[in-house]
Amino acid sequence: MSYVHDTIVQLQKSSPAQTEFYQAAEEVLDSLRPLLELNPRYHQHKIIERIVEPERQILFRVCWVDDRGEVQVNKGYRIQFNSALGPYKGGLRFHRSVNASVIKFLGFEQIFKNALTGLPIGGGKGGSNFDPKGKSDAEIMRFCQAFMTELHRHIGPTTDVPAGDIGVGGREIGYLYGQYKRLTTRHEGVLTGKGLDWGGSLGRKEATGYGAVYFAQNMLKSLGEDIDGKTCLVSGAGNVAIYTIEKLYQLGGLPITCSDSQGAVYHPQGINLDTLKLIKETRRSSLREYVEHHPEATYVDVESYPEDGHAVWRYKAHLAFPSATQNELTEADALALLGNGVFCISEGSNMASTASAVDQILQAGIAYGPGKAANAGGVATSQLEMAQNSSMQQWTIEKVDKKLMSIMHDIHHRCASTAEEFDQPHNLVLGANIAGFRKVADAMIDQGVY
Repeated sequence: MSYVHDTIVQLQKSSPAQTEFYQAAEEVLDSLRPLLELNPRYHQHKIIERIVEPERQILFRVCWVDDRGEVQVNKGYRIQFNSALGPYKGGLRFHRSVNASVIKFLGFEQIFKNALTGLPIGGGKGGSNFDPKGKSDAEIMRFCQAFMTELHRHIGPTTDVPAGDIGVGGREIGYLYGQYKRLTTRHEGVLTGKGLDWGGSLGRKEATGYGAVYFAQNMLKSLGEDIDGKTCLVSGAGNVAIYTIEKLYQLGGLPITCSDSQGAVYHPQGINLDTLKLIKETRRSSLREYVEHHPEATYVDVESYPEDGHAVWRYKAHLAFPSATQNELTEADALALLGNGVFCISEGSNMASTASAVDQILQAGIAYGPGKAANAGGVATSQLEMAQNSSMQQWTIEKVDKKLMSIMHDIHHRCASTAEEFDQPHNLVLGANIAGFRKVADAMIDQGVY
């Protein structure tokens, strides 16, 4: 295990103060020990040393003018981490928490997530510490135009294809794409998550949430269980959470929680999907409004959360779907879930659980789908959008959803069969990390030193 310690120490020197990135790297490297012991060639080719360093890191200034006529300055990032399997692919995140550490952890995870899909895409990530909340449409448009003015020279349909992430939805993708066209005079599949009238794919908005549920469905099937009749806990109130909730209802589940940055809703009769979409997709406002429509529900302000975790994880249920952000599920939350009867966790957000939470979950032996596997439906459907753009077609929602179901089944199979190969049949963390790493590492060896 010294290679893990040595690698993290080296990263701390070469990439100081990037704790989220160290956490992601350590989690992956810890899982690789059985593979590396059997395959010394990965050490011989210095794959570990190479794979933890991005191929390219692009940092830039974003200057824009707000509605008061004042100049604002933000930081922009695009980390092109690994292109061994195909063009860089990964979302853009606009959120005040964005920094180099967050973008690098997301980009590193994206390498293995994309490899697990079986599709020809490499790993990358980008974004800015710009926060769209509280900004006018005109301000968001001006920021997106300024951001793309720099980014456009680094991306392309066979080079790097960004998508959306937290803070980057259809509105932002539209403004970004419009500026890309203005600068390049090209209409091409350089972004995914586009509008349906100008190159987008049916099912893309729903894909991450639907995919996380399909992954849970596969885990449950292996246990002789299904989603029908199960009570479910969901965090978040963005795209991933909304469409996780929608798919759970379609499969007979009962989602009873959701949350945003200000608080959480507990509705034992079931989250009302229409109300949630009205508040978050139409009004873009706080979940506080939810209880005005449903007084029988309970709203828990973030200041009233348990000191050691998140309110949504403290209710009795069968299934849990973390769908908000990284490290949202703490060790205390994991113990609460286990104590309240949860036997399956499928992560819709990236690195949703802290390292100590993952330890508790794996020790308990319950079904656990790590984010790089369980939430890969979003990037998989982005690649399907790329395929439609390349052929100048638009597929039906039925075709897209059928392909998504098949991809999530295949991801689960890859993770489960790899975990079984290494005599840890219930450890999908190990299975996902080894399966994803092995595919990328083998491609890197085939392509020589670059």
